Amino acid sequence: MSLPARPPLHRRRWFGASAALMALALRPVPARAADPPVLSVSGRALALRAGVSVDFDMATLARLPHRKIRTATPWYKDAHEFSGPLLRDVLVAAAPAALTAAANTRLRCTALNDYKVEMPLDDIRNFDVIVARLLDGAPMGVREKGPLFVMYPFDEQPQLRTSIYFSRCIWQLRSIELM
Repeated sequence: MSLPARPPLHRRRWFGASAALMALALRPVPARAADPPVLSVSGRALALRAGVSVDFDMATLARLPHRKIRTATPWYKDAHEFSGPLLRDVLVAAAPAALTAAANTRLRCTALNDYKVEMPLDDIRNFDVIVARLLDGAPMGVREKGPLFVMYPFDEQPQLRTSIYFSRCIWQLRSIELM
């Protein structure tokens, strides 16, 4: 019995190159000069080299599937609708293996004013935490705690209504590092 002949070298290179291009097409598109990055994701748990981050502009975040959360929070008088991609979807868009990180992995979220919050990766595995881009259907300005606001589904899961989870809702989110 003879082995099947290997494809010619030029075909093997073409298949390898096309597979690499497809993998690149699935990653977030780096922000163009006209679209400044609004969120950077980095960290050793993403298997990214030190100093390397994946940047998202608002258009890239808008292309990810969105989830709406209508909830009351300590920061607003009435309940509001927050809309944006699930935080776990953002991490997977940055690095497909992000959610397979160790159970003790933590996220360090940093705001525009350098305020930092840490949360366990298990939060985004267990709850539909979103990176809210819209407040009641409109983009959030910096004065409205935007442009990005990490939000938990407090009304859907009342056990989250504690100071621990409220403290993890960072507004004016700028970066996420997986540690």
